[in-house]
Amino acid sequence: MANSNYRHLLSALVQNVPGVLAHISGMLASRGFNIDSLAVGETEDPTLSRMTFVVVGDERVLEQVRKQLEKIVTVVRVLDISSNDFVERDLLLVKISAPAGSVRSEVRELVDIFRGQIVDVGPEEVMIEISGRESKVQAFIERVRPYGIRELVRTGRIAMVRSDGLTPASNVPGVEALHA
Repeated sequence: MANSNYRHLLSALVQNVPGVLAHISGMLASRGFNIDSLAVGETEDPTLSRMTFVVVGDERVLEQVRKQLEKIVTVVRVLDISSNDFVERDLLLVKISAPAGSVRSEVRELVDIFRGQIVDVGPEEVMIEISGRESKVQAFIERVRPYGIRELVRTGRIAMVRSDGLTPASNVPGVEALHA
């Protein structure tokens, strides 16, 4: 029996037109699907965008989400890439309390350990950028929490299947009709 808390990673290729995100997110919300994260961006083909979803639920929930997405006219293709060999990233920007002195030095060491970057420095705080697997980003958040998180934003997971496991957007059947 499948774990009901399994986190599936879905990749949807959609037409890059106004309203697609609102339409898809509205459909998912109206049906009560638990979407853990959602990231959207252009592909190598500017007429297409890739939406990466993390869907929480069992196989039945996953299948329902896929079927609902595939019914939407602007959705070109939906793939569950959870079982594939893929590269994932999550991007974090976090502002933490770090007055000049020893605290700031400690923070700088943590940033180096996590291979991040300090992207802004103020008199009493620093802004840090960390990217990597979701678990790495979460671990960094837990390590800096004692310093005092003033503001935090994350992209959510994005992912691509390694090597030839996922056809480029320009080679997906049906995409040529979008350019006609």
